[in-house]
Amino acid sequence: MNNDSTRRRFLQVTTGGLVVSSALTSPDTRVAGATEKVKRVTSGTGDVLRTTGVLSDDGKAIFESERPIPVVGKSDVLICGAGPAGIAAALAAARAGASVQLIEVAGCLGGIWTVGLLTKILDAGNKRGIMMELLKKFTARGSQVAVDSNGTVYDPEVAKLVLEEVCIEAGVKIRLHTRAVGAVLNDDQRLVAVLTESKSGREAWLAERFIDCSGDGDLAAHAGCQFEVGTGSECVCQPMSMLALLTGLDPDQVRPWIRETGSTAKKRLLELMEKHGINPSYRAPTLRHLHSNIFSLMTNHEYGVSAFDADAITAATLRARREIHEIVQGLQRVGGPWKNITVVATAEQIGIREGRRVRGRYTLTASDLASGLSHKQAVCKATFPIDVHALNNTGNKEINREFKTDGMQPYDIPYPALVAADVDGLLMAGRCISGDFIAHSSYRVTGNAVPMGEAAGLAAALSIKQRVMPHKLTWMAPAP
Repeated sequence: MNNDSTRRRFLQVTTGGLVVSSALTSPDTRVAGATEKVKRVTSGTGDVLRTTGVLSDDGKAIFESERPIPVVGKSDVLICGAGPAGIAAALAAARAGASVQLIEVAGCLGGIWTVGLLTKILDAGNKRGIMMELLKKFTARGSQVAVDSNGTVYDPEVAKLVLEEVCIEAGVKIRLHTRAVGAVLNDDQRLVAVLTESKSGREAWLAERFIDCSGDGDLAAHAGCQFEVGTGSECVCQPMSMLALLTGLDPDQVRPWIRETGSTAKKRLLELMEKHGINPSYRAPTLRHLHSNIFSLMTNHEYGVSAFDADAITAATLRARREIHEIVQGLQRVGGPWKNITVVATAEQIGIREGRRVRGRYTLTASDLASGLSHKQAVCKATFPIDVHALNNTGNKEINREFKTDGMQPYDIPYPALVAADVDGLLMAGRCISGDFIAHSSYRVTGNAVPMGEAAGLAAALSIKQRVMPHKLTWMAPAP
């Protein structure tokens, strides 16, 4: 796949000096011969709105007539996505004096930490600021595993409560169950509004600065930013995984198979499964002990699934959930310490490792990792290794070692990699920042997402105070 196809541009419609994204996919949807009139009833904020549309002769498109979209919010900083990056961005911006609106598609804050049941935060041990603050709060509320070099285990339900408390205390305005579906730019290619859909209908939100913490770069794509996906060859991306919470196990009896007890635990668990006819799609099945007799389990890989294809994600989710239950039922049949193992919950959102990598003012590369990049505008130092999970099930591999790079050094994530190159007023944080496929496989973990979000939120607030666009801001990390 060439660069023209991997660096996709969204369709845009120009009206009255504003540029509005019109689709989530790039094919041209204009259809000739649209003649049939149709009517639709949509519910807004208590009112019934009637809009008229035109159905094309071939029935493949409906063209809506113009309609007003109510502006329901105005803030200094608007953040799309309330995962680890979005939470940190919201806290940093609010604590710097900005009014903050946080928009999230799920029914709770935390993203992959909560909706995705991740249960382990990687590359957090060397981080300070908001990352360390949240870890301490998790521990104080019942997540009882200390920070170490292998990551930090936490309870997702504790995380939900803590994240809500800290955001409310900071004065962050929260809107859940709301998805960004469009962007509005002015004639100067500056982002000025986000369009959303929810139970309240289609709404518009104005802000001075915007931060894309959606993970998949949804807002940036709506705004027309260029981006890359996968390896650049036929959009080959890392697999998705669904996680689950389990109970019915005695920690002492299954200790040899718990990941945190040693590096051989995953191999032992795979051997146990295969001995009893269980063949997990993820060849390094991982059992973690959270607390009491609550465990988490990752045994699933979904290959070749696009993060932007709702049908494909739906199918992957259904397959993954079925596989988890089949594996647990297989372990029950093993008997012994496994006879009472039971699924407590499967993740509402399948874990997506890779979506869009949005073009920024700096692009992190594999060579930056090899050289241990030191940058004068560093946001944080990443230490997590290159981690490309197997891109297909050939050979039943856990990871794809073809992408391993010898001699990788801890490296800086530069502030300009968080600043959109194609649109003014837009920052990114989390795995959608600007980087190549190899670099992304390292910086994508949530221990890096939090300091990225913290930097983006602070930069957004500072750029407003200094009356400059984010790309004109000279970033200096705050003193510890």
